[in-house]
Amino acid sequence: MDINTAVPPPESADSDVSLLHKMGYAQELSRRMGAFSNFAVSFSLICILSGGITSFQLGLSAAGGASIGLGWPLGSVFALVVAAAMAQIASSYPTAGGLYHWSSILGGKTWGWLTAWFNLLGLVFVVAAINFGTWDPFFRTLIAPLFGVKPESLGWWDQTIFLTLITASQAFLNHRGIRIASKITDVSGYLIFVVTVILVASLVIYSPVKVDFSRLVTFKNFTGVDGGQWPAQTMAMAFLSGLLLTAYTITGFDASAHTSEETHDAARNVPRGIVKSVLWSTLFGYVLVCSFVLVMPDIGAAIKQGTGFFEAILAPIPGPLRIVIELLLFFINYVCGLAAVTSTSRMMFAFARDGGLPGSKFLRKVNAHRTPGIAIWVSAVLAIVITLYGDAFSVLSAGSAVFLFISYAMPVAAGIFAEGKTWTEKGPFQLGMWSKPFAVAAVIGALILAYVGIQPPNEKVIYVIVGLLAVLMLIWYGAGVRKSFAGPPVGNLSKERREKIVGLEARLEENVE
Repeated sequence: MDINTAVPPPESADSDVSLLHKMGYAQELSRRMGAFSNFAVSFSLICILSGGITSFQLGLSAAGGASIGLGWPLGSVFALVVAAAMAQIASSYPTAGGLYHWSSILGGKTWGWLTAWFNLLGLVFVVAAINFGTWDPFFRTLIAPLFGVKPESLGWWDQTIFLTLITASQAFLNHRGIRIASKITDVSGYLIFVVTVILVASLVIYSPVKVDFSRLVTFKNFTGVDGGQWPAQTMAMAFLSGLLLTAYTITGFDASAHTSEETHDAARNVPRGIVKSVLWSTLFGYVLVCSFVLVMPDIGAAIKQGTGFFEAILAPIPGPLRIVIELLLFFINYVCGLAAVTSTSRMMFAFARDGGLPGSKFLRKVNAHRTPGIAIWVSAVLAIVITLYGDAFSVLSAGSAVFLFISYAMPVAAGIFAEGKTWTEKGPFQLGMWSKPFAVAAVIGALILAYVGIQPPNEKVIYVIVGLLAVLMLIWYGAGVRKSFAGPPVGNLSKERREKIVGLEARLEENVE
């Protein structure tokens, strides 16, 4: 794949702006991303070198090697089906609102408003979870010892300062413009491929363990084991629980949709970015997680190590090479958080643009760099705040994946009923006769994973979801939001709306840096 930085032909740029105008929005954000950049922002946010490591024990400590060798491909099929179903809708409605906008158009403003909250909260929690993972194991366990710092000497204040600094730096890079952020995610996109190959090769070459591929299809119920991730379960439930490894890793690919208004030829490049980011992540991710299983001296002992298993399997690699790998892993995980801030802030901006958030008047503002500056910093602050109380954060980070599963399923479910009725104009990316089968499969799969995601030890997530729904319904009906929130523009644009769009774009051109 080549980085697409060339200036698009005038007709392509005009087409993007015309389509955005048709949906009722001005071209406020800077459209500087090409096909590869749109792919890279999702690929960097999925980041198999983040979730594939920090969530690995969700699979291994469930049904053992079979959760990896058989569970990952099964979870990958689900992820690809969801991605394809989302990509078709994204091709029709390439806006920064993504899932929220699609749900509003296809299922009505109430459905869209609920989707927005599940998606936005899930994304904020994801930023926090990613950066927490960058702290430990990548900084605390792998990087700090390189400078003579003992991991056990680093406490809550060190963690808080670290998380504040990296999240603020990610917000700053986003604030300065999409050109800077996208160039960094472009580099990370290539590095994920390269570092995965180097890491897998190094693990296999220097491992003292004889490779035994039968490990990858061997079922062994490790639930209930001391140090494991799961309480005692049946083998069938253990295998289902293990699917959360793939689900927790292959998520965040809606980033391609949230950067639609910054991508050239969005109706084509956004759906491609969604599908390709998931496809390559599943393929390279499978090789990665399988290599972990194959080089472990003892799977039972590795389960008791938690994320420490990774440090243990790196140990046989020669020092200089291991240090280079660890530093690159730290950088890639940092960029994963950067991409998450990009995605979250665009979602917040788009929802605020339609008046869906408290303080929408401020959150929808675009700065001189043509980025949603206030939304960027609010996203960062919220992500920092929710890491401060450990007990609450553990529940919320587990819930983030469930929130995202639900938000992915909602517009797809709405599309099942809207297709051929209110949804008659599709974009260039179409599933044809597979449209509804893919949509139904995506919704069923999302519900299954959401169900697994609220089982012990994450049963508190269900209370969070029920509580959230109760609060949202109270706000929607009790606080009068149902009447005051109009949602995205629908139908033909009025003359007044067109004049407003033209005027807004003219003012932005005058203030651009």
